Amino acid sequence: MDTYHNETKTIIEIEAGRGVANNQFLKDLFEACVIPDIDVLVIAVLNEYHVGDVTNKDFETVVKFFETLYVSDRMNLPLKSILVIGY
Repeated sequence: MDTYHNETKTIIEIEAGRGVANNQFLKDLFEACVIPDIDVLVIAVLNEYHVGDVTNKDFETVVKFFETLYVSDRMNLPLKSILVIGY
């Protein structure tokens, strides 16, 4: 956890490179779900992560994952909301 806001019960995670390659955003989701009294998870990931000649679209990947998780309606997360920020 990079920071926590007590009044809004919000955890903020800022991922530098490899937030997707190392599945760090999934670890962030799991941690937010198991910490008591957390309502909001904010994850900031790179818009793009460059490794040599390869460009990974981290923001797009994370957003698609959470959209798929939400529309599948197969998991009930104990969070009121998840915000993904691309930078």
